[in-house]
Amino acid sequence: MPEPEPQPYDPLGPGQNEAIAPTGQGGAMDLALEEAESLEKPLAPGSSGPRERARSLWSDAWHQLRRNPVFIVSALLILFLVVIAVWPQLIASGDPLHCELSKSQQGPAPGHPFGYDTQGCDVYTRTVYGARASITVGICATLGAALLGSALGGLAGFFGGWGDALLSRVADIFFGIPVVLGGLVFLSVVTSTTVWPVVGFIVLLGWPQLARIARGSVITVKQNDYVQAARALGAGNARMLLRHVAPNAVAPVIVVATIALGTYIALEATLSFLGVGLRPPTVSWGIDISNAASQIRNAPHMLLWPAGALSLTVLAFIMLGDAVRDALDPKLR
Repeated sequence: MPEPEPQPYDPLGPGQNEAIAPTGQGGAMDLALEEAESLEKPLAPGSSGPRERARSLWSDAWHQLRRNPVFIVSALLILFLVVIAVWPQLIASGDPLHCELSKSQQGPAPGHPFGYDTQGCDVYTRTVYGARASITVGICATLGAALLGSALGGLAGFFGGWGDALLSRVADIFFGIPVVLGGLVFLSVVTSTTVWPVVGFIVLLGWPQLARIARGSVITVKQNDYVQAARALGAGNARMLLRHVAPNAVAPVIVVATIALGTYIALEATLSFLGVGLRPPTVSWGIDISNAASQIRNAPHMLLWPAGALSLTVLAFIMLGDAVRDALDPKLR
């Protein structure tokens, strides 16, 4: 009588009460059948586990920012400042250029909570309208310096060679120019009353800092394995720079630019205070501070409100930059 053929062993078949899993060390590890079945069960909706998709740098940064009270407070304050810079009529119905000399240096009055300046202009209205010039200068100068500095610094760091050396030497020259002294020389010959000469000067002296940050970040990123793998697969320089290097090197530039925005607003006010920045009839916090400086003992309210608005705006942008830096740098968490 022929012997029956042996059946293949099925660890989960009927009559088996355990499953054998190799350990990789020459032995075996017994898993209870219930535990083996539980490993195959799908995760419940909304639960975290090994199947959860990893967050990218930007999504992880946004996840951190939403839980940072410093970011929330500074972002709300900046949003309010931007809104009143675009639509100052929302909270100020008067004309910032309408003045009555009979009310010169008078204190707060009904409908005029901040009082009047030397020319009899409403300090409250001028403080509200002054946000437009300062925010415009800060945002436009930051965008210009960031774009120019990132482009030059990124190209120099990616390609290296004589272009990198030339950019470094040119940046060193601009670093050696004192900002205030350069503003006095450059803007003293400009007769325009718009914000664009001030924006151009700040971009001219602000791009080297961001170029150096972008250069160092690109040099670090281009040495990573995924960039080398893309090069080995035949990717061109333009594709590697735009697809792999730039998205991963832009974070430090954003952090520095955000903090620099507040510095540029303070620089505009300083130049306007010295008489070479924005000029009347443009309404600026720096101009109002300059006019009120000589009357600080007789009418301190003329200086208090525009100076307080300027300080609060600069502080808001610096706080925002610190929060963004903490979110984008895992070492600071």
